[in-house]
Amino acid sequence: MQAKTVGLLAVAAAAVGAAAWAFRDIPAAMGARPSPDRVRRSPQYRDGTFHNTATTRVAMPDAKTMREFLLGGQRREPTGRVPVVPPRFGAGQSPDSLHITWYGHASVLVELEGARVLIDPIWSDRCSPSGKVGPKRLHPVPVALEEIPPLDAILISHDHYDHLDMATVKALTVNQTAPFLVPLGVGAHLHRWGVPAHRIIELDWAESVDIAGLHLVATEAQHFSGRGLTRNGTLWSSWVIAGKNRRVFYTGDSGYFAGYAEIGAKYGPFDVTLMQIGAYDKAWPDIHMFPEEAIQAHLELVGGLLIPVHWATFNLALHSWSEPPDRLWAEAKARGVTMAVPKPGERVDAADPPPIDGWWQSIA
Repeated sequence: MQAKTVGLLAVAAAAVGAAAWAFRDIPAAMGARPSPDRVRRSPQYRDGTFHNTATTRVAMPDAKTMREFLLGGQRREPTGRVPVVPPRFGAGQSPDSLHITWYGHASVLVELEGARVLIDPIWSDRCSPSGKVGPKRLHPVPVALEEIPPLDAILISHDHYDHLDMATVKALTVNQTAPFLVPLGVGAHLHRWGVPAHRIIELDWAESVDIAGLHLVATEAQHFSGRGLTRNGTLWSSWVIAGKNRRVFYTGDSGYFAGYAEIGAKYGPFDVTLMQIGAYDKAWPDIHMFPEEAIQAHLELVGGLLIPVHWATFNLALHSWSEPPDRLWAEAKARGVTMAVPKPGERVDAADPPPIDGWWQSIA
């Protein structure tokens, strides 16, 4: 009996140890709370949290939503291997050059007039505070992080795990020297993860900084934030990346809102818009755009080429894996919008975008 008890205790201890090992990074990954003195000056900050301009509903998943997520019949993963394109980088770019490389989800490299800007990089296998649980990557990253050439800026739209990844930030801190441009409050996370203070630039909406010949502006988005049980302690944003001759707009995560027309009038027209199209649902219509709304926003932004992001890489919603680009393509054709849907890793020349070939449909 004593031996059996000892055995059970050993098994229990091993289980506890395994759980502790699996979840050891969670406290650090959850980040840190910003100093109130840093965020309270923002017009978006009141009563202890940040707010959207409009009243928005961010509902917690109910029993019906969870049942649909677990038991619904949607095909939320590809049936075959997602084609990944080997990395390609430009050298000696002309003053008018603009290339976009989408690495999956919302991770994008913008090469604009000789400068390089990396957006919302996540290179981890899961978008989660733990490397053992949470949504897992549906295709490999097209390029190793250390293979990316020197960057001039790294932009973060908000602090959700599928946009701000601790392991990736730590690697970029070592492998790159570029500053991190983040919305107000997000710098506290980076500081906890070892990013030097001189490499953290926090901006409120409509604030800007000039780097490597680019004018970078944090602009409004309609979303929310949080890496733990509390929400909206840090700000969220979209981004304008403007050179002397070319401009790019990135939505970040956002519902459709009236501010797109204002951004287009003030900062546009844009040669390229990087539009969030995935992870939408009627249960949270205010904080993620449906594909048709992305087309409308693109038009209001006075966009040229539309490149969809925030799809294909992680299973984060109830819709089928291929539904976002299918709906977007149909709406783009109906409204005369020029669009490119690159494979992960494919480098797109904004002046000569590839024709749409429906590559995702054969593995849907």
